[in-house]
Amino acid sequence: MAVRIFSDSTCDLGKELTERYSVTIIPLCVVMGEKSYYDGEEIGQEEIFKWADENKTTPKTAAVTAERLEGAVKPVLDAGDDVILFTIASGMSSTYNLAQIYSEDNGNGHMHVVDSANLSTGIGLLVIKAAEMAAAGSSAEEIVKKMNELIPYVRASFVIDTLTYLARGGRCSSAAALLAGTLKLHPEIVVKDGAMGADKKYRGTLAGAIGKYTHDLEETLKNADPDRVFITHTLQEKDRPIVDETRKYLESLGIFKEILETRAGGVISSHCGPGTLGVLFIEKH
Repeated sequence: MAVRIFSDSTCDLGKELTERYSVTIIPLCVVMGEKSYYDGEEIGQEEIFKWADENKTTPKTAAVTAERLEGAVKPVLDAGDDVILFTIASGMSSTYNLAQIYSEDNGNGHMHVVDSANLSTGIGLLVIKAAEMAAAGSSAEEIVKKMNELIPYVRASFVIDTLTYLARGGRCSSAAALLAGTLKLHPEIVVKDGAMGADKKYRGTLAGAIGKYTHDLEETLKNADPDRVFITHTLQEKDRPIVDETRKYLESLGIFKEILETRAGGVISSHCGPGTLGVLFIEKH
């Protein structure tokens, strides 16, 4: 009996990493006007930002469909293998609830749904840990227990260039977005207890804001799990130097065995907008 690792598409791991760790992705949906697209399969960052700018609104997002969920996990369950499925925080999407209901009705004790209480590569960090444990022969129960122990120690935060996308999606007020734009503020968004909240506000250029943000993380980074850290972003090619400087800074700390870079997928991009960069890692405990 094998343990197979699944995640919804909000883990933002990208094709290279999902193939490396044998992770199966089940896409959420991005809804643009009257059309719905599978995240990461039919739609990506560039199309989303172009459509949002042209229509002065942001796409809506929707949970995984029952059909895609069943199509992914049923063959594995039928083969007698165990399924562990990671989802975006249950407070941010109904994906967890849908998957949990399916597990209770059809899993026969062999399907485990993990509420990551996080998003983006905050989920991805857990997914990779789980995949490593599965490859080493750990049981599904052992993996789920370890993941639930790690969840409170995942550190996910982002600096965003504009609050416009969060405002359009109803996750902050239009007044707050307007004020931030007027004052050239770049808020830090932190995920805590399964919800997003604003923390520090950085003034000035985006490059300067992200530089200050990464340096502000230094003390926490010194207590990080050294296996890996993620740089996840929605920056365009013209802003490539910001990503490179972030990587150089993380390398200079001499903490991490692996510094991974990924681009945010369609669902995350729909909410955070262009000009977003986050540093995500697991803190030791």
